[in-house]
Amino acid sequence: MSSHEDPTNSQNGLRARKDEHLEVVAANDVASITDSGWKEIRLPHRAAPEMNLDEVRIDTEFLGQRLRAPLLISSMTGGTPSGETLNRRLAVFAERRGFAMGVGSQRVQLGSGDDALFALRRAAPRAVLYSNLGLVQLNYGKSVDDCRRIVDRLEANALILHLNPLQEAIQLEGDRDFAGLWKKATELRRELRIPLILKEVGCGLDADTCRRAREVGFDAVDVAGLGGTHWGYIEGLRSPSRRRLGELFRDWGIPTREALHDARAVLPRDYPVIASGGIRDGLEAAKAIYAGADLVGLAAPFLRAAHSEESLEAFGDEITETLRIAHFATGCRTPRDLRELGPSESKREVK
Repeated sequence: MSSHEDPTNSQNGLRARKDEHLEVVAANDVASITDSGWKEIRLPHRAAPEMNLDEVRIDTEFLGQRLRAPLLISSMTGGTPSGETLNRRLAVFAERRGFAMGVGSQRVQLGSGDDALFALRRAAPRAVLYSNLGLVQLNYGKSVDDCRRIVDRLEANALILHLNPLQEAIQLEGDRDFAGLWKKATELRRELRIPLILKEVGCGLDADTCRRAREVGFDAVDVAGLGGTHWGYIEGLRSPSRRRLGELFRDWGIPTREALHDARAVLPRDYPVIASGGIRDGLEAAKAIYAGADLVGLAAPFLRAAHSEESLEAFGDEITETLRIAHFATGCRTPRDLRELGPSESKREVK
């Protein structure tokens, strides 16, 4: 399936780049300079909700898996010792809390042959885990068998294929040939039985890409919009010669609320959509569900909390309790009720 060799991105180089990403994120404000759009949404308050708070149930089903909350720990890291430490802590937490979790790109695992990388099932045997690979890697030597291999090694419940054209264009070592990827995604869908999720990495999926994803056979999309961590800007911070480009494109993309609106306008009502990108707390997660999301992804807030188990537990308590209260104060017993309460465009029936 490849159309390119991959000589410049050695395993040592890939691992170093992953560590550099973590260091840049830890040392800098790497958020976009455009808001994700949640401030513009005000959830409808109901003064007499006619229910007990204890009646609220925020558990949900997503791609055949039962979750205790409609929350996803979004793909961040892995493939290096520091990344694996974070991944294990987050996987154990995700299992305990009943959240889903996506790992960072497993590309480095394919070249290393190290089965210990992303071996999260030893720590979290019952967690809902999603594998992850850049879709563009199908143009750079990666194959259906490689995708099957990373899924099998993680024992994943789904495979995320991410799109990141801006990041690759700014990254000094970027892979920039995005031609012919729909054809290769179709071949991949034909060969793999596991659910497939198409996502962006923080610049948002546009309506046409969402429509094409469904036509190709992706089981869900993650709009991953503008408003949170901006990977184009991060690549500019990594390389002095690319710094100006990173600054110029720091507000490039589709804000998450807008991307979610556009996705819901072109996708069937029952088609699974994940909203991520600049969602920082349980109230914004509730707004995303109200606007049409089936699952809500957060990355940076979990990464910041992951320095200790105590911090993770405290954040887990806060986000789930906030979600429950938001449901209660709108008179909604379940996430489905909250989606049904939302704007009419999120409930359109698209054929």
